[in-house]
Amino acid sequence: MSKFKKKKDGGIPAVNTAALPDIVFMLLFFFMVATVMRQNTLKIENNLPFADQVEKLDKKDLVMYIYAGKPSENYKQFGNQAKIQLNDNFADVKEIASFIAAERASKREELVPFLTTALKVDKEANMGLIGDIKQELRKVNALKINYTTKKGSVFGRD
Repeated sequence: MSKFKKKKDGGIPAVNTAALPDIVFMLLFFFMVATVMRQNTLKIENNLPFADQVEKLDKKDLVMYIYAGKPSENYKQFGNQAKIQLNDNFADVKEIASFIAAERASKREELVPFLTTALKVDKEANMGLIGDIKQELRKVNALKINYTTKKGSVFGRD
């Protein structure tokens, strides 16, 4: 008969890390799918009015957003008058032309005629400011305008 050798105590066994790459890639895939990139940080109050006849815009990448309303609570140092926000900055009415030109320049030439300007205007905003925005859009020939609203009836019922 042969002798059996007793195994020496080697301490704690090593941790098996074979599944670690699978877990890392699964988490990476989850966050890539579940994360939504924010377009702009709103610096104004944007309580949109209700509308009963609403159409969805087909291609969101062909939309230029102009926000108008009073500065929100975090930006009260800019006053209480309605302001215009282009991208992430407050702007003056005269800056709309350069904003439209920059947006047109960032798109391919064949897509420029399909660009839409979406006005996201607070329902308490001054209509004089909206009229000024529309005049400036006419000057730069941005005539395709969409007024963004909440879906629902005029009386606020869904």
